[in-house]
Amino acid sequence: MVMHSGKLKRIGYLLAWPGLLLVIAACDPSVRQNDLALIQSRGELVLITRNNTACYYEGPNGPSGFEYELAKAFANNLGVTLRLHILEGESEMITALHEGQGDVIAGGFPFGNRSAKQLCLGPGYMDVEQQVVGRRGGPDIRNKQALETHTLWMTDNSARVEYLSALRRIFPGIGWKTLDAYTAEDLLQMVWKRSLPLAVVDSNILAINHRYFPELVKLLTLGEPRQLRWATDPRNPHLTQAINDWFGQAATRARIEGLVDHYYSHLEAFDYVDMARFRRRIKIRLPRYRSIFEAAADKYNLDWQLVAALAYQESHWDPKAESYTGVRGMMMLTRETAADLGVGNRMDVDASILAGTRYLARLHGQMDDRVIEPDRTLLALAAYNIGFGHVQDARTLARRLGKQENSWHAVRSVLPLLQQKKYYRTLDHRYARGQEAVVFVDRIRNYYRILQLVFGRQMADDRSSGLPRHGAGL
Repeated sequence: MVMHSGKLKRIGYLLAWPGLLLVIAACDPSVRQNDLALIQSRGELVLITRNNTACYYEGPNGPSGFEYELAKAFANNLGVTLRLHILEGESEMITALHEGQGDVIAGGFPFGNRSAKQLCLGPGYMDVEQQVVGRRGGPDIRNKQALETHTLWMTDNSARVEYLSALRRIFPGIGWKTLDAYTAEDLLQMVWKRSLPLAVVDSNILAINHRYFPELVKLLTLGEPRQLRWATDPRNPHLTQAINDWFGQAATRARIEGLVDHYYSHLEAFDYVDMARFRRRIKIRLPRYRSIFEAAADKYNLDWQLVAALAYQESHWDPKAESYTGVRGMMMLTRETAADLGVGNRMDVDASILAGTRYLARLHGQMDDRVIEPDRTLLALAAYNIGFGHVQDARTLARRLGKQENSWHAVRSVLPLLQQKKYYRTLDHRYARGQEAVVFVDRIRNYYRILQLVFGRQMADDRSSGLPRHGAGL
């Protein structure tokens, strides 16, 4: 997947609106009443978006998703609440917008030229590609001509149709079918189950879902990357101008970079073999230890799936695991940490899991109150790997470099600097393998989200205490 979140561009459009008016004229705030004032007077911004992992979904801690969080920040900037209008198809989204059923489309897909002529498009904020996806052992597609031998399945999207229509002029045998009743994630699952041979999806959708279906294979990229953009009705020029102004702010660019980091950065090191092995062990190994993870997590108010993900990263759920550095057991405790936690036998499964969970909870509690979730849990996980002192050093370094010391996104970016002498010599705890901590946390997040998929995302109040479980919704 191609993403360049830090390179936002203010781009103007000169696109024809059906009839005699030009979109650029309709988007001029000087020619109409103040539509933005009407939105602010009613107190809500209505977002037209999709229900998927890239846009919006109900997570363990409430509403989540890249587009949702970005739109929520914009609504807060306007001083209004955010209301969602969930639709799946591009054409029905545009119809709903023109009928006044929503104010902004943020669908997590690029618009084709025909659709763009009906809209005012905001600045680009992420590059995505159109990707042909198959399954390992499925059709062997090595070039565009090979697409003539198989039907391509996809969802409603004008950019895809326009590209494929142009491609068919070169390769007349290329054909496709649009499944309006399904989402792109549904299509990926159907390819994974071998119900469909090939699907065409946006790269951001594939990136988030690849870990859930590790046998999927990106076969071809169609065309050049295109940017995601919000869309507004050309009859609402003041809202359009407000969006342009907001995306042009440095704080908004920083927020987008943070959201990209949260939703996508830990996916970069995707390993098909590791993910496939992990899914097998969920069925074979995890049932032996699940009740122990649940009991330990319940005792220390943590999410059991997070504890299980941590344990898998440490030992692959092997209670006899031992590293060359001398850490041992299910939670790979050092001799010193085990002694501090009162563990005499690190190979004792119950004792190891309980101690490791207690240690993570302790690190979580040591973070100061300015660090909120999910950053608090992510920083605690990093501390589990390299120590609390080194994480505090990274926060100090982040502050020195003008970054947010309470943000995992910022701390993640400076952790590798703990390996460079010019930085670590100025810090209290000196050298640390900071890049290792980044990989450690990224992998745990991957394992954790797969466990959420397999067992279902548990809501924060699903246990008797009714208290949020730390770690839910990383």
